[in-house]
Amino acid sequence: MAQEQIELFSIPSPCIGVCESNRLGYCKGCLRSREERFNWHSKPEFEQRRIIELLAKRKVRLLNQLKQRQLIAPESNDLPSFELQPDLFEQIDKLDN
Repeated sequence: MAQEQIELFSIPSPCIGVCESNRLGYCKGCLRSREERFNWHSKPEFEQRRIIELLAKRKVRLLNQLKQRQLIAPESNDLPSFELQPDLFEQIDKLDN
């Protein structure tokens, strides 16, 4: 019979200290929506895990869009830093118009 693994640490916040929202309400630093950021530490662990999974998918989607538009190198696996690219969502939105 397999024993259930006990997690000793809570899930850390994905906040990187940028804490500035774009016009759509997504954080320019951690890519979370307002709702995803609100009361992070009081959210149940399953919800925190779900948000972390969404952030990973969101990052991949943004990376792919930036690569397709040749805004970053095809081999890059990192989003541009906040200082270099203040609002990734806005830049992509401008290209769509």
